[in-house]
Amino acid sequence: MKKILTARYVLPVTAPPIERGAILVEDGKILSVGTLDEVRGVFKEAEVDDLGDAALMPGLVNCHSHLELTVMRGLLDRHDDDFGTWLTTLAKARAERFSETDISNAALAGAIEGARAGVTCFGDIGRIGSHGHSSLRRVGLRGIVYQETEFAPDDRQAGEAFQKLTASFEILRKSDTALVRSGLSPHSPYTVSEPLCRQIAEFSVADSIPVTIHLSESNHEEELLLTGRGFFSDVFSKHGVEWTHKGRSATHFLNDTGLLRTGTLLAHCVKVSDADLKIISDSGASIAHCPKSNAKFGHGVAPLAKFTSRLIKTGVGSDSVASNNTVDLFEEVRFALLFARTGDVPLFIDAAGAIRLMTLGGAQALGLESEIGSLEPGKRADIIAVSLSAVSQRPINDVESSIVFSSGARDVILTMVDGEEIYRDGRILTVDESEILKSID
Repeated sequence: MKKILTARYVLPVTAPPIERGAILVEDGKILSVGTLDEVRGVFKEAEVDDLGDAALMPGLVNCHSHLELTVMRGLLDRHDDDFGTWLTTLAKARAERFSETDISNAALAGAIEGARAGVTCFGDIGRIGSHGHSSLRRVGLRGIVYQETEFAPDDRQAGEAFQKLTASFEILRKSDTALVRSGLSPHSPYTVSEPLCRQIAEFSVADSIPVTIHLSESNHEEELLLTGRGFFSDVFSKHGVEWTHKGRSATHFLNDTGLLRTGTLLAHCVKVSDADLKIISDSGASIAHCPKSNAKFGHGVAPLAKFTSRLIKTGVGSDSVASNNTVDLFEEVRFALLFARTGDVPLFIDAAGAIRLMTLGGAQALGLESEIGSLEPGKRADIIAVSLSAVSQRPINDVESSIVFSSGARDVILTMVDGEEIYRDGRILTVDESEILKSID
């Protein structure tokens, strides 16, 4: 059945905002975008759904998350000033404090939070990928769920670690749908050995499997990769790990393993040099920019201006709520813009550019730009409506500015994925939210 969605504004992203705009949707696909008069004039038989004083725009793409870690919201904040302690405390809490049921329920709650906030697509990393995969499927969201490696920085662990990873991945892949597919995530250059990275690269290239990895997030990481010393070296010594791969930046390390040949999605990239960025740009890899998480740990500000100048595909990610606390991409992109304006190389991205970053930019970073990220005929109907009725948003002199600088997750009134309503007017329509909240309290 054909349906026309209309509102005060439509923001196609690849074209200027349309006042009193409309989108024609049928069978999960966008067929037409224009003014209401234009669209209704051609498709007179279509039902009209008027969202009123709101802006219709593409669904938001959160290209770096950890839904599994929703169970740890606020638990680790006291350790934000010590990233090493934060990581070890997280690992200990996961092993000793939470059951797999706890983690699964919380992951589902995280997916619901995303849907309420206008996120229609996640790039999610999971140590047990089935938690995130199941959560996205149950809520009705789109995404790529990356099965993460276990801790395996020692060369001697490579063969066994690769077998475990691929076995878990093959099981996860059996649950893939048209909306949710599986990928691989070697966690980071400091937790995955060079031989293991090489094996993952070969496996992913052979079967066109999406890959993501944390890269150049902290000083600890770069110190280990460049000098073989520091916090991670001390941890390795404590656990009898042999580490022999010093003398290169984290980016050079990945490039030498062949992992960047996979069109890899690189999360964070706070400490990258100009030489690193040239490698990333030349490789065709993309970046998930996580400004709030980076700032919360005091890691620094990733050089978004340099990402942009080198035409590196870049989206935004919330990271986990253990390191960010909310899934609000409106706030995330505000941080991105404001930090960029105060960096060593100031970059004044405007509101239209910010909206692109959290929609089409994220879709490009995930390799999904042919399907989602903008409102264009032929693309899938992943659409959200943002209310513009709050006093804190008025008057509206520039709708894109109102969306970026005056709006937030609380203002989303509709989330639609593939033409199906997932959330509307305060209610999740696909799962029993009240029961899920009871399970995580």
